[in-house]
Amino acid sequence: MQTPFSKPGRFWRGNLHTHSTNSDGRLSPEEVCRVYRDAGYDFLALTDHFTADHGWPLTDTRPYRTESFTTLIGAEIHTAEHRMALGDIWHLVAVGLPFDFAPCPSDETGPALAARALAAGAFVVAAHPQWFLMTEADLLSLEGIHAMEIYNASAADDNDTAESAYMLDYMLARGRRLNICATDDAHFVLHSRERLMGWVMVKSEALEPDALLNALKAGDFYSSTGPRIVDVEIEPYKRMYVRCTPADRVFVLGVPTEYKSVGGQGVLEAEFDLTGWRSPYGRILVRDEFGRKAWSNPIWFDGS
Repeated sequence: MQTPFSKPGRFWRGNLHTHSTNSDGRLSPEEVCRVYRDAGYDFLALTDHFTADHGWPLTDTRPYRTESFTTLIGAEIHTAEHRMALGDIWHLVAVGLPFDFAPCPSDETGPALAARALAAGAFVVAAHPQWFLMTEADLLSLEGIHAMEIYNASAADDNDTAESAYMLDYMLARGRRLNICATDDAHFVLHSRERLMGWVMVKSEALEPDALLNALKAGDFYSSTGPRIVDVEIEPYKRMYVRCTPADRVFVLGVPTEYKSVGGQGVLEAEFDLTGWRSPYGRILVRDEFGRKAWSNPIWFDGS
């Protein structure tokens, strides 16, 4: 069974959600790109808040691309008036937006905004579900989006809601095929520690915006706050093999109560017997001794 790990190319490290002085960040777009480039990232999507208050910015980061560092054009897009079930406006990350993406009409709904971003060619993500208490109905209404944030570093310090694994598992149990991404959502606020805490590793044959965007849409990536997933081999309902950087536990997780794990000091590989596995998918979680995690996208055993 083919996974991103068996496809041609290499993994590129990138952040899909961050902000600059073009919205409510503290560093200029050039400085933000420099921070990520100097930290060894291969690419960045600078996603300023696309709102009237900030002048509807789609920050142009093309001048900051180099031979070894590239950027994707995107934004965190919001509704103007329409609210999620528990009262906040919608927060979506859209990566790969065209510069002529139109401002949001005052009556545009969250699902309509997501559909418009998808039609414009963007990779669309539900941002920080737990942070803003996105409900099951909210997320289910966003038909066709590619992913949700499994981890948002900004939420770790703001209200300790960095991880949204519960919502992911709920969506998967309902049959919604969502991928996941870890992000910084960095604003570089002076009183807060520098982020650089959540990223994606995208498998692509080239460090080019179009190639990276296509790989994201295809689900050819995994997410991390530290560990690396080096290889995955799967025979559905028979066997799964995972190789990773040193971990203290490796999990394969499925529908509720369907899970297996291997633990120990400095675990580098794990093999799971999937005979009798009840779930139509398995997702890999690698946790190291510091509690940092790496997450695969859900791997559906029908190959889709």
